[in-house]
Amino acid sequence: MSSQTLYGVYEILDERFRTGGCVNGDARLETLYGDCRWAEGPLYLPAWRQVVWSDIPNDRMLRWDEATGAVSTFRSPAGHCNGNTLDGQGRLITCEQGNRRVTRTEHDGTVTVLADRFEGRRLNSPNDAVVSSDGTIWFSDPDFGITSDYEGHRAESEIGACHVYRVDPATGEVRIAADGFSGPNGLVLSPDERRLYVSDTRLNQIRVFDVRDNGSLSDGEVFATCRPGIGAFDNIRFDNTGRLWAAACDDGVHCYAPDGTLIGRLLIPETVSNITFGGPKNNRLFITATTSLYSLVMSVTGLPRVPGPTKGPASGGE
Repeated sequence: MSSQTLYGVYEILDERFRTGGCVNGDARLETLYGDCRWAEGPLYLPAWRQVVWSDIPNDRMLRWDEATGAVSTFRSPAGHCNGNTLDGQGRLITCEQGNRRVTRTEHDGTVTVLADRFEGRRLNSPNDAVVSSDGTIWFSDPDFGITSDYEGHRAESEIGACHVYRVDPATGEVRIAADGFSGPNGLVLSPDERRLYVSDTRLNQIRVFDVRDNGSLSDGEVFATCRPGIGAFDNIRFDNTGRLWAAACDDGVHCYAPDGTLIGRLLIPETVSNITFGGPKNNRLFITATTSLYSLVMSVTGLPRVPGPTKGPASGGE
């Protein structure tokens, strides 16, 4: 780390954070809402100019309207849902911790269950999901929602481990894509969809896997490790230059160069859970942190939110 210069909410740890234009946006955070118990899973819906997010202990999804600033209830009860993302048709994909399943909300409002079991055993508590351009859904399944009644329902794991799964777009088959995790959490695909990045909250790591042509993954390697004793990784997002942005809990929001170097931070007054890019130009960062939903209009642009019909950039979940 070559420097620690502060610019409002920005902390420069490497000159690439400055020269890459990461500090040229808003100088302060905007608080959009502040009455959650534990907020996660923000997702910008471009067709509606709204952000939906999860207030997990209160078992509800909320929505913030960009045009009016109004906040209302989107869904309650909501299965103690966590991460949300969109598929290629703009349908909402939700990880429901309490219901131990991954669902899709159809355009008519009905809910389709995409995954709730693996080899006949109930999933633990799906946390985050990402959809690739061919319709493949990848999701993480830690045990966060079954360890207590706070974010779900206390229960024993039927699987006995925490994995990342792949839902086949043609058959709907659910299979283990990657294992060896302690607490798999956020997922995101690289801009070319050839690599899958997964955060492990309990190990304070982000691991990266090569995506093979048949949909299987390589053994993976460590991309980044959170600063010991300070932070823990939650969800992750790419901007359109290939920098990886990570919610790092008590250490704010991290920004990593493509080589894995931590080049800067966003300083957030509460423990950060999730982040997502949105707004008409996709340059507004929405941040869920403890009780609040914040935003920061940036000079940085996120990757497209909805995966296209052909191989290309994909949106990540929370």
